[in-house]
Amino acid sequence: MASTSRLSGLRNISVDERRAAVAEAIGGDIDLTPLAGDGLSIEQADRMIENVIGQIGIPVGVATNVIVNGRDVLVPMATEEPSVVAAVSNIARMARRFGGIVTTSTEPLMQAQVQLLDIADPQGARARILEARDEILTLANEQDPMLVQVGGGARDLLVRTIHGILGDHLVVHLVVNVGDAMGANAVNTMAEAIAPRLAEIARGRSLLRILTNLADLRVTRARVAIHPDEIGGSEVVANMVTGANLAYDDPYRAATHNKGIMNGISAVALATGNDTRAVEAGAHSYAARDGQYRALSRFEQDADGNLVATLELPMAVGLVGGATKSHPAARAAVAMTEVSTARELAEIISAVGLLQNVAAVRALAAEGIQRGHMGLHARNVAVAAGAVGAEVDAVAAALVARRAVRSDIAVTVLAELRASE
Repeated sequence: MASTSRLSGLRNISVDERRAAVAEAIGGDIDLTPLAGDGLSIEQADRMIENVIGQIGIPVGVATNVIVNGRDVLVPMATEEPSVVAAVSNIARMARRFGGIVTTSTEPLMQAQVQLLDIADPQGARARILEARDEILTLANEQDPMLVQVGGGARDLLVRTIHGILGDHLVVHLVVNVGDAMGANAVNTMAEAIAPRLAEIARGRSLLRILTNLADLRVTRARVAIHPDEIGGSEVVANMVTGANLAYDDPYRAATHNKGIMNGISAVALATGNDTRAVEAGAHSYAARDGQYRALSRFEQDADGNLVATLELPMAVGLVGGATKSHPAARAAVAMTEVSTARELAEIISAVGLLQNVAAVRALAAEGIQRGHMGLHARNVAVAAGAVGAEVDAVAAALVARRAVRSDIAVTVLAELRASE
């Protein structure tokens, strides 16, 4: 277990020194070298997808100061957006006063859907399918005996009547405990196997047979409490609560509010080789589960005046299969988290999403989102203008001082800097 995640001053040392510091904090018995270069050879890439012509690099940073359920965690984050890693680390530091982030999660239950059409008696068919529940679950489990052997497998059948634009039809949900996998392949295979028998029982035909990414039976929750003194005072806390409430009431604000949450979540999911699109689809559909798109998180002030922020969303991630196992850099990133189950990883990812969300809402309620973000973005603008070496920090500082982080200004500043040398 990491001795501490409280690693200060990482920004002031070299990349090699940072990797060494992370490895030492974890215990020194971890190989982070796959993160040192591209992390993936062209031969490995060619085996992962079709028509490979190259690869694109995404920076991987480490979020520090994070405590989840009493355990110090160093969290890998793959993102191209400035300020995200720094924001998570900063709020995580503030949260340490009350012990960090507390998380809980449900069992890793995924659902596959089988669509049934051309049924004369939908309600009667529903009853017949439920009467055959044990038979269907047995048939599903025969498709993946290894999953059953490790404690997973099909758990339940749910049957819904859909009143659609093309008429009524049934959708059968097969509920499967997928263990430490994301689970798409397992549940899809089971769905295809049981579809003919379901159609026979219903006296109709089957069409779609595929998982749903609205994994609302596989939910993680995160909670953090922060003292007003840590985050800017009681007025800032009150403004954060008021601002966050707008995201619950208004879908226009909720879209950007939830994007901030996903800044943290998608970064960890990507670093660990998980399916970011599946996670994002599940999150956004869950946000609209009552018919209106809303904030995934809630902000409150407790009886002592502390900020209390909570987050709940589906989190379908895995430790086995896919890029998590085939990508060397993803394997190194997972090792950095020191998790042993997919549920642990899901909880860490959710914790980071909440921390990033708190950071964004705090910035909006205090100095405004641009101040911190643009300070870091200025470095990218400086590089794009042609700055190299020490010029990057000099040009970035000048852009921030002028309050004009723009490419045309960066070109002018760089020319002035070189002319003065």
